[in-house]
Amino acid sequence: MKKITIADVAKQAEVSKSTVSQYLNKRYDYMGEKTKKRIQKAIEELGYQPNFVARSLKQKSTKTIGVIVANILHNFTTEVTRAIEDACHGADFHTIICNADDDPVKEKHYIEMLRAKQVDGLIIFPTGDNRDLYQQMLDASYPVVFLDRKVEEMPVTAVMLDNERAAELAVDHFAEKGYERVSLMTTSIFNHVTPRMERIEGYRSALRKNGLAVEEEYIVSADQDEMQEALEKLLQTEQPPEAILAGNDLVLIEVLKYVKHKGLRVPEDLAIIGIDDVSFASFYTPSITTVAQPTFKMGRMGAELLLDKIDKKDKQMSPFYRFEPKLMVRDSV
Repeated sequence: MKKITIADVAKQAEVSKSTVSQYLNKRYDYMGEKTKKRIQKAIEELGYQPNFVARSLKQKSTKTIGVIVANILHNFTTEVTRAIEDACHGADFHTIICNADDDPVKEKHYIEMLRAKQVDGLIIFPTGDNRDLYQQMLDASYPVVFLDRKVEEMPVTAVMLDNERAAELAVDHFAEKGYERVSLMTTSIFNHVTPRMERIEGYRSALRKNGLAVEEEYIVSADQDEMQEALEKLLQTEQPPEAILAGNDLVLIEVLKYVKHKGLRVPEDLAIIGIDDVSFASFYTPSITTVAQPTFKMGRMGAELLLDKIDKKDKQMSPFYRFEPKLMVRDSV
């Protein structure tokens, strides 16, 4: 079968090849409506498929960005990547989503693979353990934006939550309700992941501010598959906590599973607040108080910052963009 070319489309639409090229690249500000309809009709009748590889070589752009997320199971990740995709689609960019599972080896593989595919830029939820690759991108002025996390002494533009404030909002609410023994549970801090470390610091600071003791045994960090055992150990101590701040959505799910399995009443036996406003929080019984992140705003800003870098827009960018969390008061406290 003969390959249909721009010349074939131009001939059928009775226009020049340059006019068809302008139409395909959406540069039709001065193109009449009838001309556009003729070109579109010719494309459909001939079954023309643009050669994106050839166009990419010519334009020196693949119109594609890569997004390397830390853990695609997080509700936060799902909503942020949706916002990134929406913003990129609006700018006529495609997205490739890769899940690193908080594994530096997987992250390294995806960075190298996406750059080999000549994506125009990367949004990374960094593990922090590939500093040489991050530095290579900086040295080459390659467009990259970090999301949700930063890497110390690495001047990459990052979009993040005010994590200390998120923990503070939760602890303040517990204190206002009269709870004194408050625990913080988070997933593993082995790699010193920014949000987890900052939330621990915010938790400690807020306890002190409210005149509450900082009990190190109440700060629990564990992998998700170890969370039930960690909860059992925490709640069987001589003075168990009266309240738990779940550091993210995956921890909250594990806490609620434990509560159901043990037949505990919320908040009578155990008060709970989760960071991340998961979809079920409002209709779970009792409804769960959460600290919400503006996920869609964060994702959109990450995409817009990267697109600006790709377009080489000469605008001053802050090293960090912090977003304010919001306490969603419900019935679990």
